[in-house]
Amino acid sequence: MLRFSYGTESHVGLVREHNEDAGFAGPYLLLVADGVGGAAAGEVASATTSYVVTALAMGRPDADGPTLLSEAVVAAHRELRQGAQEDESRHGMATTLTAVLARGDRVTLAQVGDSRAYLLRAGGLERLSTDQTLVQLLVDKGELPAERVAQHPFRNVVLQSVNGDEPVMPALRELDVAVGDRLLLCSDGLTDFVTEPEISAVMGAPDPDDAARELVGLALAAGGRDNVTCLVGDLVDGPRVNTVGRLLGAMMDPHLVLDPAAIHAGTP
Repeated sequence: MLRFSYGTESHVGLVREHNEDAGFAGPYLLLVADGVGGAAAGEVASATTSYVVTALAMGRPDADGPTLLSEAVVAAHRELRQGAQEDESRHGMATTLTAVLARGDRVTLAQVGDSRAYLLRAGGLERLSTDQTLVQLLVDKGELPAERVAQHPFRNVVLQSVNGDEPVMPALRELDVAVGDRLLLCSDGLTDFVTEPEISAVMGAPDPDDAARELVGLALAAGGRDNVTCLVGDLVDGPRVNTVGRLLGAMMDPHLVLDPAAIHAGTP
């Protein structure tokens, strides 16, 4: 049975007052959610979405990965919609979501937005996710060279998010992974300021906690102009374990989660 041996780090950065990143790391689930910058109550959106995905993943251990992650995104949208209807200050809140879920010998990636997932194998770094952003769309159409993305004025325009206005379905991918592979999930507080060669060089640290801390340190050294969250997970094989896991960023504040009692194992 595949599971993760993980390391984590989340930091508010050197400029922002609040950490709108949220995350969870456990033996079978890794996720990062980045409250969309400039939107109302981004930390509420990221914390609630992280809670919903985590609660359903832990409460339904026999559900297959793609089905559970899809239903969790639907449930998160429902919670954000209700929260926005109850408090107008939450109108416009939204978040990215990138999650990997291990079930037996299968690992599923779900993505909404531009928080990234990477695979480190035999020293080589591969990006597993595709940014759901305006600039990535322009790159895919051949209208923008990839090397000009970092300088584009609309580089932070996200085309898909988990929000309270429009339902969204995550991009799903069954990952071709094996024991010994290392995964990285991160918010754009890392990838906007640290290059992939720099990420690759640090990802080889033997301890995943050291790798996560060093990656966040690189982002802070580059100016720390955004919240930054990194989850590093090594794929291992072994019997099922019941370790609870770690809460990160905004998810550490239970007051940011909208109506936790509404989410239970049977939620469709």
